[in-house]
Amino acid sequence: MKINRFFAVPAVVLAVQFSWAQVKVEPSEKLDPIVKSFVDEINSNSQLENMAYELLDGIGPRLVGTPEMLAANEWSAEKLRSWGVEANLQQFGTWKGWQRGTTHVDMVYPRTKSLTATQLAWSPATKKAVEAEVIILPKISSKADFDKWLPSVKGKIVLIAQYQKIGRSDEQIKEFATPELYEKLKAEKEKATKDFTAYVKNIGYDNNTLPEALEKAGAAGIAISNWTGIMGANRIFGAKTSKIPMIDIDVEDYGMLYRMAEKGAQPKIKIDAQSKILPEAKNFNTIGMIKGKEKPDEYVILSAHLDSWDGAQGATDNGTGTLTMLETMRLLKKYYPNNKRTIVIGLWGSEEQGLNGSRGFVADNPQIIKGVQAAFNQDNGTGRVVNISGQGFVKAYDYIGKWLDGVPKTVRGHIKTDFPGMPGGGGSDHASFVAAGVPGISLGSLNWGYFGYTWHTTKDTYDKIVFDEVKNNVVLTATLAYMASEDPEFTNREKRVMPKDEKGETVKWPEAKEPRRSSKDYK
Repeated sequence: MKINRFFAVPAVVLAVQFSWAQVKVEPSEKLDPIVKSFVDEINSNSQLENMAYELLDGIGPRLVGTPEMLAANEWSAEKLRSWGVEANLQQFGTWKGWQRGTTHVDMVYPRTKSLTATQLAWSPATKKAVEAEVIILPKISSKADFDKWLPSVKGKIVLIAQYQKIGRSDEQIKEFATPELYEKLKAEKEKATKDFTAYVKNIGYDNNTLPEALEKAGAAGIAISNWTGIMGANRIFGAKTSKIPMIDIDVEDYGMLYRMAEKGAQPKIKIDAQSKILPEAKNFNTIGMIKGKEKPDEYVILSAHLDSWDGAQGATDNGTGTLTMLETMRLLKKYYPNNKRTIVIGLWGSEEQGLNGSRGFVADNPQIIKGVQAAFNQDNGTGRVVNISGQGFVKAYDYIGKWLDGVPKTVRGHIKTDFPGMPGGGGSDHASFVAAGVPGISLGSLNWGYFGYTWHTTKDTYDKIVFDEVKNNVVLTATLAYMASEDPEFTNREKRVMPKDEKGETVKWPEAKEPRRSSKDYK
């Protein structure tokens, strides 16, 4: 067989380059011996790639309530135990049980074509393949007219997402179009989005109630296209139906079906969506702990959410944060045997449904929260950490600045700090600690196209991880945790004077919230 050397040679070169990836330290820099051990270990014996394979390729996505989420909890606890770290699963609630199966969607009329589509999380399965005509929402302007139209959906598959006239990214249009054409296309897209938003409002429904109304009226299925604006990437969230399948179709195929339906071609598709409704599932956090030798009732927390949405593997949201904290824990256990304070790793469940795991931990462990020195959280992709805020704590510079001084210059040199900063009110698990008055420090990463390309999308896969960047973050996190543990002083929790908002009212410090303990009434 003839070898295509155009492809074979670069693959070898890339493999060699990959094996050389290292966290570099300036030769003249004198590191603390323990920090130097962190750097040497991550450069010579990193476990990141192996763990990524086991978690992302082996277990896969980790949707709350699925067997895969439980498998990830058990895997991470066992991984910690294998390093000599005490670990257990701490329950904080339950969730509706479900397991994804295969999805096959084909256009069967007026011609045959396999479509790129995914059933949404918790979508009901099709007992047998559903074959039906595809229709679009009517061009009407009132709820009364829409409700008159509703009975016509019986036995049909309804497209309910906005039609995208152009399936190219804004960046590509800007690169190739003339300035005049770019502005024209941009204005057309903005108007189309505004018009669609107004349309949905005028017919009296929203993203939750519209699918429910269509299902009640007898629709055979519902299809959307939650396109990110980046070619090939769609976001996959939860279904809003209880009996009929709800699927997401890639923008290209969705647009084709939409145009056919609009032109009266009466396209038909067949949906075969396999999934399982399972018994109510227990929700867990994976908690690992290395008891402090001098101040065991004071804690340094390594924080990341283990769960994900399940359109892909959950690699950068939040596989990379999970891997960073696990590898950090391994390094601390191996090279910091006389830890002054107790080191805790918390891998949270159900972050995606409202920070439920970390809120549950805060609510259920008041004695630990009372003694938290700092919680370091990472949850926004594979990139090197470039932003650290004081989260609204007046004295944050005093301790975070001091801890950063122990980090290798090549690692901390990327980081922009903001003191005292503003308290995080949501978005990720550091906010659960901040709301409780605890320094929850978000390690904000360079995005590497995170929000447009991988965040909750069908493209959040292993190959999007840049392990060089993750290694950088392990050294940073391990050093910060070590410095925080060794610090002779307990962190000051004094809160800043909050500014006024645009209405002249004083902004409030975020309030601690109870976690959602079950999926009852969740939409």
